[in-house]
Amino acid sequence: MTATLVAHGLAGGYGHRTLFDALDLTVAPGDVVGIVGANGAGKSTLLRLLAGVDAPQEGTVSLSPADAFVGWLPQEHERVPGETVAESIARRTGCAEATADMDAAAAALAEPAPSGSGGPDPADVYATALDRWLASGAADLEERIPVVLADLGLELARTDVQQTLMTSLSGGQAARVGLAALLLSRFDIVLLDEPTNDLDLDGLERLEAFVRGLRGGVVLVSHDREFLARCVTRVLELDLAQSSNRVYGGGYDAFLEERATVRRHAREKYDEFAATKSDLVSRARTQREWSSQGVRNAMKRAPDNDKIRRRASSESSEKQAQKVRQMESRIARLDEVEEPRKEWQLEFAIGAAPRSGSVVSTLSGAVIRQGDFTLGPVSLQVNAGERIGITGPNGAGKSTLLRALLGHRAPDEGTAALGASVQIGEIDQARSLLAGDRPLTTAFEAQVPEMSPAEVRTLLAKFGLRADHVGRPVDELSPGERTRAGLALLQGRGVNLLVLDEPTNHLDLPAIEQLEQALESYDGTLLLVTHDRRMLQTVNTDRSWQVEGGQVREG
Repeated sequence: MTATLVAHGLAGGYGHRTLFDALDLTVAPGDVVGIVGANGAGKSTLLRLLAGVDAPQEGTVSLSPADAFVGWLPQEHERVPGETVAESIARRTGCAEATADMDAAAAALAEPAPSGSGGPDPADVYATALDRWLASGAADLEERIPVVLADLGLELARTDVQQTLMTSLSGGQAARVGLAALLLSRFDIVLLDEPTNDLDLDGLERLEAFVRGLRGGVVLVSHDREFLARCVTRVLELDLAQSSNRVYGGGYDAFLEERATVRRHAREKYDEFAATKSDLVSRARTQREWSSQGVRNAMKRAPDNDKIRRRASSESSEKQAQKVRQMESRIARLDEVEEPRKEWQLEFAIGAAPRSGSVVSTLSGAVIRQGDFTLGPVSLQVNAGERIGITGPNGAGKSTLLRALLGHRAPDEGTAALGASVQIGEIDQARSLLAGDRPLTTAFEAQVPEMSPAEVRTLLAKFGLRADHVGRPVDELSPGERTRAGLALLQGRGVNLLVLDEPTNHLDLPAIEQLEQALESYDGTLLLVTHDRRMLQTVNTDRSWQVEGGQVREG
């Protein structure tokens, strides 16, 4: 079925706060609309409104046809306890809900309808539920799941799919199950929230092929710039700084160019207005001074009996006053142009610790076993000041390699050694240090006792964490806010070995770009694990390691 989704005059937010309003968007078959904006601008809120999960503050969302199958796949940070792989996929594809509705309709059909009930015909309800069930793909979902999972490198027999718990899977395996749910779905319109998080390069390519191959409309939120550039046909920007929203035609790169032009023109228009107003105000002030000065001079020079001179002075003053009124009238007639507000920017610099020893870390014949997985044997040396990019598919052993290099996991065979005076900074570690129900400032101050409370608040403010954030319990912060707090901690504590394991997850586009700029000026040792293709192109590295199948190859 081809379907069209139309949002008109939409306003959304939470509580009494409105994040966006007067938003108009049409999603027709074949459209791929990317939603971009800073964290907190309302991107996920908008997806929930389009999915019909939440009600808008104002405006409407309509579907044509009205029974179109809309699939909303939110980003899942936690796996549902007790849920199997099959159950997770059935839930996320909408098959579980469609099956429940059909079963309920079948049960109602079997029961004799009470006389005079006046409700819908149970046969019609069942027919509708059956059509929805068939459209969802639930009829052959069990047969399709193992095939798609195997194609994604996750070999699970049909019985294993029914029994394996999601909580027993690794992060990479869970990401593949999430991708499988998307590939198995049969929605008319697809709403995706951060679908690229935790996917490796192979998964990203499969996701891109899936999105580009859909006949229905797609609305997605993503901070992966290369994914946006390859997939989207239009961009909807939620501009928190200007309290505005705008749809840009063309792809992501065209959006960047057009947005830069729009912003430049807005600034030029305001500067022209401000200059004109300033000139008129200055001239009006001068005219008033001349008028006042002329009256005072006339009173001093003119004798009381010189009526002609007094009349001439009075006429001159009136002319000056008339010029002042004309100037004030011109100022009042100016079309007011509001000054473009500057966007918040992450002011990020990585705190430097004293230089470590010349050898930062070594592995010699190291072998690490985790269940059925084995990393190694690996022999590597990281030298001070080296910048190493680490890539590889999910489950290849990248995070295991990092734990061995940092001394977090002793090898089962071989040796591992951390160099002298190494001060490690990790985003994941920094985030884990900031956890629990304590207010953010309290948790942060405990990690940097040398900083005063005022200095802590100033530092957090540089990362966009202001008064409405710092007093909240850390666990109530969003993933993006916690990541920014982790970056702030890296700035507050000096490091000479920076370890970034998928640092772009949960960061918005401006923060990612600022992180890349901070890495340019960082002169310590860097270990960077990322699937962000533009970050791999942007960040300068002098060595690269490819991890695959438990082996490490120098690239």
